[in-house]
Amino acid sequence: MATTINLACESDCKEIHQTFGNFSHLTQALATKSQIQRTQIREKYMEIYGEDLINCLRMRTTQLAKSEGNELGESSSAAAGSALALWMLDPVERDAVVAREALDQKSEITNFRALVEMFVGRKSSHVVLIKQVYQVRFGRILVALVASHKAHHADLSQHIAKCDARRLYQTGEGRSGAIDEAVVLELLSKRSIPQLNLTFSTYKHIYGHDYSKSLKNENYGEFEDALDVVVKCIYNPPKYYAQTLYGSIKGMTKDKGGLARVILSRAEVDMDEIQRVYRKKYGVGMIEAICESIPAGDYRDFLDKHIHFPSIAGTHRERPEHVRSH
Repeated sequence: MATTINLACESDCKEIHQTFGNFSHLTQALATKSQIQRTQIREKYMEIYGEDLINCLRMRTTQLAKSEGNELGESSSAAAGSALALWMLDPVERDAVVAREALDQKSEITNFRALVEMFVGRKSSHVVLIKQVYQVRFGRILVALVASHKAHHADLSQHIAKCDARRLYQTGEGRSGAIDEAVVLELLSKRSIPQLNLTFSTYKHIYGHDYSKSLKNENYGEFEDALDVVVKCIYNPPKYYAQTLYGSIKGMTKDKGGLARVILSRAEVDMDEIQRVYRKKYGVGMIEAICESIPAGDYRDFLDKHIHFPSIAGTHRERPEHVRSH
């Protein structure tokens, strides 16, 4: 069995090497591979050719972008190459790269959305590994979210959720002036992601609207904007990702890497549910929307394959089995 797998992997590597300039073929060869298969191919490629396949993909992508005289996002082949390079990374490496790009000082703004998705939608063990791979100075909310992964408990507490919801109200829309940031940061750092989800659900039950609605105030600033992203990503992930994809597909956002990032990170997790939410909310399937907005080519083919990539059972988020009332 092991010999068969090794031979298949070696065959894949030789085929990839022989047709390296053809991104259409690379998409066909790599887009449907599982994480384990991708790792095996990367290791075998290094063994055979002495080169890192990901570095080769990046170099070829840069060459294409220069030869075509376009920005990366304007070239289908270059965009496909960039996405393939991300896809070939293991999830921890990929998140580290995304974090680096999100915090790139050359950019006009920090891509906070990408960072929030990472810290809300990953397992605690995964987040710890990201931190080890890429030590970097995060903003206050992100520091709190990292700390929240130390707070995972077996049970959820309805009592704590009610108390926290009331605290959020009393230090937010229940008073005049700005939100008490210290209270928000305390809750984000001390509660697990599932417990925070229950708190936001309880808030809506008590006060009749989502907590994120209370953040829509013209006098609020960057902290509230960042908090709004956190709340939406925690409270209803499929809806959040559907909205993010819609904005990226329609070109309504500065988050230029959002489309590939979300599709790649959710392809093996909950893309089926995201697609259902997308169709229900916008009245069109995600594939149709992408075909209408993105020119035919390697990049569109690559995205199409990952939208149809089989999701694993469950999600990366840890879900407690019980909810305590006290």
